[in-house]
Amino acid sequence: MTDTRYLVHGVFWHGPAPADPVVGQPGAGGAALRLQDSSGAFTELALDAGTRLGFRLTARDKRCLGHHKVHGPTDRDYVSCPDRAQAARGNQCGPCFAVDDSRLIHDFHRGGYVPPGLRSYLMQPHWLYVATFANGASKVGTAANLRKWHRLAEQGAVAARYVARADDGRVVRILEDLVTRDAGLPQQVRSAAKAAGLTAPRPAAALDELNSRLAAGVRVLLRGAGLEGFEVVDERWLRPGLADAACTPAARHAYPHDLGSAEHGFRIAALSGGVALARLDGSDLDFIVNLGELKARTIELGDHRSEIPAVQEALF
Repeated sequence: MTDTRYLVHGVFWHGPAPADPVVGQPGAGGAALRLQDSSGAFTELALDAGTRLGFRLTARDKRCLGHHKVHGPTDRDYVSCPDRAQAARGNQCGPCFAVDDSRLIHDFHRGGYVPPGLRSYLMQPHWLYVATFANGASKVGTAANLRKWHRLAEQGAVAARYVARADDGRVVRILEDLVTRDAGLPQQVRSAAKAAGLTAPRPAAALDELNSRLAAGVRVLLRGAGLEGFEVVDERWLRPGLADAACTPAARHAYPHDLGSAEHGFRIAALSGGVALARLDGSDLDFIVNLGELKARTIELGDHRSEIPAVQEALF
């Protein structure tokens, strides 16, 4: 790839379709950094084990990522921000946020209005899951049927289990709120906390046991909820093999540089969600790099490198 300025849309995971039996096999799935050039065209930079990623930030501010119009479960239009304006609300400018269909999803189960296309998307089957991350933090969440595996891969879960299959997106969000209220499981774990947890991940067996116990408790709660439109399930999510090394306890350190400025370059060894286990050129230390911090920033790819910490021993 030649040096070109790209707007970063984030790390996306690709895997087989829900009906494909390979979903049940360990190691399925791969990831890429999704980039948009000045003409609006997209390209994806594969983030495989061994990939070297070099870039420099061309500006400190974040730019708007545009918005989506949803027409059905598999049909949506992406609309670029016409001005590539500065991001004011998360990763969007005010006008793009105001017309983005996805912002309406979270009030759907409370009777909020949604346009017909988004309603069609929300009326497909949805899954309720319990996910556990590297430091033991756990959450309840939802995934549309077509995003069943991908959602957890992009979340960066170390262990996860599906606990219910709901008829539609309204029912699953009612169940999600119920679990938060009665079981105390939050619906969000911050990206920074996930990255920090990977600097000293707990043993996989302990995390899996914790996740199994929490999921079992949620199933008991759901069976006694007296609600309709779903079935309780007991299905384990299989983590992609690309994440294994990042989730294995070993000596590593938080990346010492701000991804919002300067230049960076490292070789990726593993990837969990949007967080990379990486090694700097000329260093024998492993670092945890939260690539999610690049979202909505403009970068230029090239043979750039990260500065090695002046006194590496200070990191221990």
